[in-house]
Amino acid sequence: QVQLAESGGGLVQAGGSLRLSCAASRRTFETYAMGWFRQAPGQEREFVAATSWSGGNTYYADSVKGRFTISRDNAKNTAYLQMNSLKPEDTAVYYCAVQPAPQSAYVATTRYAYDYWGQGTQVTVSS
Repeated sequence: QVQLAESGGGLVQAGGSLRLSCAASRRTFETYAMGWFRQAPGQEREFVAATSWSGGNTYYADSVKGRFTISRDNAKNTAYLQMNSLKPEDTAVYYCAVQPAPQSAYVATTRYAYDYWGQGTQVTVSS
């Protein structure tokens, strides 16, 4: 089992930046693809970004492409989401999760393929 803990959320003005971190409890994190998702009040949890287990491949939702960057440091068991040019519609609770398929060549963009979710971190973007 992998435990995940997000941090780095907060309140920022539109156009600003935040960097989210996702710290994993186990070394096996480095063999799993991982993703970032978000959920706004009254809405379903949606895909934001994902990275392969090596970090060599990354995927983004169209709504964040060009503004957000996902990365990972397997030596630190940590993944990141750099968010630039934030918009009010980015306001949500952000979650990280791992895809529990070791060294999988497939990186899912649907939340149903992910397990071991963190508790989430609130991101609020004011206009």
